[in-house]
Amino acid sequence: MLKLTERLSAVALLVRENTSLADIGCDHGFLPVYLVLNGKIDRAVAADVNEGPLNSCRRLIERYGLEDKIRCVLSDGLRAVGEDEAQDIAVCGMGGELIAKILEDCPWIKDGSKHFVFNPMTHPEILRKYLYENGFEIGNDMIVKEGGHYYSVFEAVYTGKAQKLPEYCYYLGNISDFGDGEYLNHLITHLENKEKGGAQLSEVISAIKEKLNGNC
Repeated sequence: MLKLTERLSAVALLVRENTSLADIGCDHGFLPVYLVLNGKIDRAVAADVNEGPLNSCRRLIERYGLEDKIRCVLSDGLRAVGEDEAQDIAVCGMGGELIAKILEDCPWIKDGSKHFVFNPMTHPEILRKYLYENGFEIGNDMIVKEGGHYYSVFEAVYTGKAQKLPEYCYYLGNISDFGDGEYLNHLITHLENKEKGGAQLSEVISAIKEKLNGNC
């Protein structure tokens, strides 16, 4: 049976049951194939901007005989995905800035019936800021450690209630479990190194240190 990495397992966990999925940046197609095989979703659209990964996805779909359940489409973000094709949308494996642009370029994302799952590989704070300021609410928000790296995985729905939050909130998100604090220490070190390069992050760092010490 097909197995997912820790990162994609977290994404799969947040996808709702008995829905149709659009997997944007599908790469080899492990996520939609896994979810269909395990009966969690009914059907899927696997989209990628490059033919190479999409061809790998097609081969995996054929291997498991799921051609009638998963459609492959060459697409720049959500451009070639129809509004009625998916109830859940997973956007994974790219930077937070690019994911925000993909959302900005899609005319139908502000629909409260749609459920988004994100896995930004870099700059999750940029994506969280975009979501909050454009009327989305972030639900489950997790940190996944895989191969010595930390990844953010979180879900969001559109509510229409735009919010402008303190900058540190975009880094901490809606995360409820920071484990033993290892991730927070990693984040503090990362931000302190950015400060050495001229970034103004003292308030953010102070807030994260308070969280680490259990004061907020």
